[in-house]
Amino acid sequence: MEQRENFLKAAQALKKARTIVVTAGAGMGVDSGLPDFRGDRGFWKAYPMYERLGLSFVDAANPSHFQANPAFGWGFYGHRANLYRQTLPHHGFTLLLNWVSRYQLDCFVVTSNVDGQFQKAGFSEEDICEVHGSIHYLQCTTPCSKDIWDNNETIPVDFSTMLASHIPQCPYCGGTARPNILMFGDYTWNATRTARQERNLTEFLRTNRRENLVVIEIGAGTALPTIRNLSERLGRNYNATVIRINPREPFIPGPHISLAGGALEGLNGINELL
Repeated sequence: MEQRENFLKAAQALKKARTIVVTAGAGMGVDSGLPDFRGDRGFWKAYPMYERLGLSFVDAANPSHFQANPAFGWGFYGHRANLYRQTLPHHGFTLLLNWVSRYQLDCFVVTSNVDGQFQKAGFSEEDICEVHGSIHYLQCTTPCSKDIWDNNETIPVDFSTMLASHIPQCPYCGGTARPNILMFGDYTWNATRTARQERNLTEFLRTNRRENLVVIEIGAGTALPTIRNLSERLGRNYNATVIRINPREPFIPGPHISLAGGALEGLNGINELL
């Protein structure tokens, strides 16, 4: 009963909204079949070969590999790029787009995901902020310049060894290129693209109708709380209603709304009461 009441509250908040900010973590992609790497066991379930090597997600997602062993670095990120290209966004993305259209909402997306699923689903590139970058863009590993370019590379990966047979190169210096993603212990990430997106977010919040702002947070955990912190900050600073959808960590103090469940389950539950 409490869950249904919360779904009803979320639907009512959305009906009154004039602007929404969608904040999304790794849980947003689970219903599309993407792994969320929750804990070492979750990571090893997706990549069992790293368990045999005794490596965690933090170990694999380390920029040092692109200098020390580029084939190993691109083994992980090449496989992820291939996976994301093959993955279709689940119906929850469509529900969000339908709400934006039906209620004529101003909308902006902020995500820690690097998979490009929001763009693939049809959200505007100019209305998305990818706080950790995107696997669909490359930069120089050194870096020799501030340039960022499209990742149009085909990267075959031997899944038994996690070694890539093709290493993307920087078109300027000929050195190894790497994904334009913020990794662990990363001091060479080129944040130029994300900084531009952050400026777009700031401008969106400055110019759009904030008196009825709703934040829909989906699948953002506490291990790396960047997205959760942003949602709560918007709730405080812009008097926004935050709808938190999360299967394991849904709690948020009132008057905000907690929905225990996965992304698609939560979005479907709201949609049924609209």
